[in-house]
Amino acid sequence: MRSWWRDLGDLVLPPECGGCGRPRAVLCAACRAALTGAEPGRVRPVPEPPGLPPVHAAAPYADAVRAALLAHKERGALALSRPLGAALAGAVRAGLRTAGPAPCGGGGGGAVGGPVLLVPVPSARRAVRARGHDPARRIAYAAAGELRRTGVPAGVLAALRQRRPVADQSGLDSRQRLANLAGALAVAPGCGRLLRRGRVVLVDDVMTTGASLAEAARAVQAASRSPREQTESADREGEGSSNSASAFVYLGERREGTGQQRKSPTTWRGAAGHPARPSKEAERKGVGGGVGPVCAAVVAASPDAFGIHRN
Repeated sequence: MRSWWRDLGDLVLPPECGGCGRPRAVLCAACRAALTGAEPGRVRPVPEPPGLPPVHAAAPYADAVRAALLAHKERGALALSRPLGAALAGAVRAGLRTAGPAPCGGGGGGAVGGPVLLVPVPSARRAVRARGHDPARRIAYAAAGELRRTGVPAGVLAALRQRRPVADQSGLDSRQRLANLAGALAVAPGCGRLLRRGRVVLVDDVMTTGASLAEAARAVQAASRSPREQTESADREGEGSSNSASAFVYLGERREGTGQQRKSPTTWRGAAGHPARPSKEAERKGVGGGVGPVCAAVVAASPDAFGIHRN
């Protein structure tokens, strides 16, 4: 009976801290401070991949933070999604503050600039099957809930999917990761218009080289082009649009359906290093350069990525 009660207790309260292993804590006070105790900072990988939007991270990917992320991702410590989501929410807020307020105007009612749409970078299908969950998406839902509790109208739009298999990223350097992920992501059919209803923030659990976030930004930007521009781009790249795979879209808040289209408050460069060009339809409506992500946010990044002011 004592063993039965212990097992039942483990379902409610994990047997050890996800960061340091201290007993009877989802995340102890010391590890929680390592995760969320400091102000999230702007991070840049070296080398920085083309097309990477501004990225903010809550903490360096080391020690207790690294252990907690691995416990959530690889060992199924799902109770950690809430503190990890709180850390991600802090990084999202920092990115939105840096981007500045979204401009007013456009059609429909709702909050100025529309809601915040967290778009998670998807895991490979085989990894999701092996783990039994998608870590970045689960943390994104927790972050959206935390943002809503503090008055930020936020939801999750799982708009991205993998259009082709990719190799395991572990062991690849930055150039190999860029090549591995080039053209690997696409926006699910029908999600392009949903992306225009708010401020897009790409989210992930960890950033190492930035290749995944840069590819996600490329896919989101491509989805905002007009059909004619998409065809021309596909012809240039020698790639066709693939709509064969099924896609699932999850919106976390009804307020997302405002129907607003707004210009991104920041200018960022596309995958080729050139500013994104608005479509003719967007120019007629006074909307700039497609949807584009406002910024990106992650729970943790390489410690070296925090040194952005170095020469």
